[in-house]
Amino acid sequence: MTKKNLFLFFLILLLAGLAFWVDRPNVKPIDWPKLGISRDLKIHQGLDLKGGVHLVYEGDFSKIPANKYEEAHQALVNTIEKRINKLGVTEPIIQKGRIGDKRTVIIELPGLSDVEQATKMIGQTAQLSFLEMDSTTLQWKETGLTGAHLQRADVQINPETGEPEVAIEFDAQGTKLFKAITERNLQKPVAIKLDEEIISAPIVQTVINEGKGVITGKFDMKEAKALAINLNSGALPVPTKLIQQENISATLGPESIKKSLVAGLLGVLLVALFMILFYKTPGFLATLALFIYALLVLAIFKLIPVTITLAGLAGFILSVGMAVDANILIFERMKEEIKAGKPTLTALNEGFRRAWPSIRDSNFSSLITCFILIWFGSGLVRGFAVTLAIGILVSMFSAITITRTFLKLVVLNKKLERLVRP
Repeated sequence: MTKKNLFLFFLILLLAGLAFWVDRPNVKPIDWPKLGISRDLKIHQGLDLKGGVHLVYEGDFSKIPANKYEEAHQALVNTIEKRINKLGVTEPIIQKGRIGDKRTVIIELPGLSDVEQATKMIGQTAQLSFLEMDSTTLQWKETGLTGAHLQRADVQINPETGEPEVAIEFDAQGTKLFKAITERNLQKPVAIKLDEEIISAPIVQTVINEGKGVITGKFDMKEAKALAINLNSGALPVPTKLIQQENISATLGPESIKKSLVAGLLGVLLVALFMILFYKTPGFLATLALFIYALLVLAIFKLIPVTITLAGLAGFILSVGMAVDANILIFERMKEEIKAGKPTLTALNEGFRRAWPSIRDSNFSSLITCFILIWFGSGLVRGFAVTLAIGILVSMFSAITITRTFLKLVVLNKKLERLVRP
């Protein structure tokens, strides 16, 4: 038994142990702030399994030049996506759409309960600007300092009042503008306008050189967080209006999910039974490798995380079949080599070597198809392609590394070697 085989064996056991730990139903979330890693390690279900909300927004591109429509449409999608990501919704779907000559944004938010909060945050424009008083007309006028100069916005608690407020920080150009504004308005008010409404007008007490300020108002924590998110995400490039809202229940329901899982498990058990009865010891080892394969794939789904839909489950089950197919190719090649009179270890190595081109080409062609579906597809199609691609990659590792390592450990043991020969 070589050191390499022992190393691979213990590495496989380590990966299987870690995967089993991640796959546990009530595993605690991973939270390593120093490494920037945070995962809740839950299985995230899609709209068809968990329910959620489906929204369609129409953009008003009337003030955008015709040659800039596509660019503005994509910018609208990007800005909405930033806002939704701040909501903490897992695996939302945000994509461009068309209704006749109208350009829309289609949004699917699995598992979201506070629909009002989402629609309010998505639709807000968050146009921020600073005004100063015109000494002649005694009217507010623009200073040129706007949300475009904003670098970041954070929620904090005022230590004196205990109320939430939004701390803002400007970029280099904004810092210069803010300094000039405070210099010429000492002991005068400077108004903060948000979406055509003046929300505060504090008196400037000193010149501010650092480019930092605070937006105060009658905010509660929820409103302060929403304002900070909108300011950080930027203003919507065009006005939008909500034209469709649909609350979606879990169309499949717990009973359908249960039946799907039972069908999948039954299929895997029948495949395992076939492998053991037909290939004996190699089939049993391949079944062990298949079990580890399932642990690894589920762990990857939870770590990425991947939103599981019924189509995604179908992709995973299909990849199980491809993993078994690779083992069958290898075992049949091994049988041919053993019948030709070659030693068991030589037959094992030759079997893997000769089967590899077929396994590689079939899996790579499937991966190419998956990447095309991921790139051009959306919704359930993309979910199917993602789970299938992950399953194929892990199945190649399972067949080529895990099964091979297990077989070599048996073959290199003189007492067990005969169990591998047909």
